[in-house]
Amino acid sequence: MNAITEAGTLSGAPEPVESLPPARKRRRHWSFDRVSFFVVFLGLPLAVFVIFVLSPFIQAFYYSLTNWGGFSATFDFVGLRNYTRILTDDIFSKAMVNNIILAVMVPVVTILVAMVLATLITVGGSSFGQTRGLNHSGFYRVASFFPYCVPAVVIGLMWGQIFDPSHGAVNGILTRLGFSSANEFAWLGEKSTAMPISIFIMIWAYVGFYMLLFIAGIKSIPAEIFEAARIDGAGRFKTAVTITVPLIRDNIQTAWIYLGIASLDAFVYMSVLNPFGGPSNSTLVMSQQLYDAAFKKGQYGIACAMGVIIALMTMIFAGIVALVNRLTGGKDTVTMA
Repeated sequence: MNAITEAGTLSGAPEPVESLPPARKRRRHWSFDRVSFFVVFLGLPLAVFVIFVLSPFIQAFYYSLTNWGGFSATFDFVGLRNYTRILTDDIFSKAMVNNIILAVMVPVVTILVAMVLATLITVGGSSFGQTRGLNHSGFYRVASFFPYCVPAVVIGLMWGQIFDPSHGAVNGILTRLGFSSANEFAWLGEKSTAMPISIFIMIWAYVGFYMLLFIAGIKSIPAEIFEAARIDGAGRFKTAVTITVPLIRDNIQTAWIYLGIASLDAFVYMSVLNPFGGPSNSTLVMSQQLYDAAFKKGQYGIACAMGVIIALMTMIFAGIVALVNRLTGGKDTVTMA
């Protein structure tokens, strides 16, 4: 046998390879470092989310099915009666429509204005030489972001004084320019102007922050791409539509969702500008109705039902934005050669 093996080796024939037993899967040992890592970076955030986000929402949904008064230990289960009462109420329906108007107008206008300002500050400078923004862009950046640093209550009070019918700056300027109809005109007291003025104030407060968000996104785009587009003869508008917007699509989607959430709330601005809902409830929002039901009428079960409706509308809005972004090509990865 040994002779045969040696002959085979000397003759240059390959030796038979013995089959090895299948390798066993290595078991991962749960060391203290591994367990502590999962506990700190996964378990702790999950516990915070469950305790402070998920649990209150479940609790609010449970109380929305009762006639709880907020302070009594006893209450009755009423099923969906609170939801039926809310959805058939004309005032709450009006507030819901106002919130939908805000959720459409505020994100659209804010994103458009912020995108224009961000483009001008980053790549809106001279068409000759290196791609750059406008001169003194740092000043414009700080000036535009300043309103976001001011609390919403202060913004509401400030603009309330500016649009005051008797001594407001707007009526004073328009009267001096010869518009006599602006004398003591109640901008926030007229049904036709109360909501547009409120939308303008919210846009003024939000646009600076989202301008900086878009500036950060545009800064991440290599300057060579803009220079190549300029060499190919693309104008500023075409460059913005075909290059800037697709490459910062994720930033735009984030801004759209956040602005929609803020618009579906809008409690602070509307409560300061028009505490009682404006003329003919033209500026009334759902969060104001929730506040009145809970803290003025003691109807906490109905207030919880309103909160559930607001939460569902917020999730539906976020889902619609994500779906639209996906259908318009947001799922595709933009590659830069």
